[in-house]
Amino acid sequence: MIIDSHQHFWTFDPIRDSWINEEMSVIQRNFYPEDLKPVLQQNGVDACVAVQADQSLTETKFLLDLAAKNDFIKAVVGWIDLQAENIEDQLAEWQSEKKLAGFRHILQGEPELEYMLRPNFMRGISALLKHNFTYDILIFPKHLPVAQQFVKHFPDQAFVLDHLAKPYIKAGMIDEWKRDIEVLAKFENVMCKVSGIITEADWKNWTYEQIEPYLEVVFEAFGIDRIMYGSDWPVCLVAGEYAQVKGIVEKYTQNFSEMEKAKIFGGNAAKFYKI
Repeated sequence: MIIDSHQHFWTFDPIRDSWINEEMSVIQRNFYPEDLKPVLQQNGVDACVAVQADQSLTETKFLLDLAAKNDFIKAVVGWIDLQAENIEDQLAEWQSEKKLAGFRHILQGEPELEYMLRPNFMRGISALLKHNFTYDILIFPKHLPVAQQFVKHFPDQAFVLDHLAKPYIKAGMIDEWKRDIEVLAKFENVMCKVSGIITEADWKNWTYEQIEPYLEVVFEAFGIDRIMYGSDWPVCLVAGEYAQVKGIVEKYTQNFSEMEKAKIFGGNAAKFYKI
């Protein structure tokens, strides 16, 4: 089964979704399962993981409702207030939702660089394992040293790094990011999504050759068993079509064995999110 490990749905709200600026006008509209399903079918993708784009329990419920009505949405990464005093009770209640695989906080948007090291936030993370939930790490390269400290505290928690930590592909900056990625990858409970690639490059002029060095870094650092393909649809549409995103990973892995490709394009995501 080929699984897209990272995509979004939303009912566009210009105030709530203010991060979608005029430069991104192509995605200033609603995106629902009926929009994605034919795209997945055209690209030979069987299933997907819906990831939160808004930090609210309403968002989590919205995604779970879509997943209940659309079988190709195999898992949901929702949002929860990890710093809540009653986080244990909340997680216990959510456990009955079979498609709710884990949670994410938009750490990249927090002004505090070390937000993830807040005691209350870490207390929330420590409760995830007991309730069998995963955690998606959404950060920028500047957060990588902090993320290394963060994951060190939770050796048994299942983590996945979203979008390669958004390297500065457009600027061609790689050395510092590469060093920090290699350190983070030493923690074997951390996986990496090869997703959100073209949106970190020059939207109008990116090439495969510009992106390939960054893929080399994460594949070398994380290895075949800890990499999963993700499209970041519909955000990817600001820089290219779905087929182009998938095509980048397909080109990079063209000489891999069928077993290795099966892991990258679905097996690893299925194992991580318990699909």
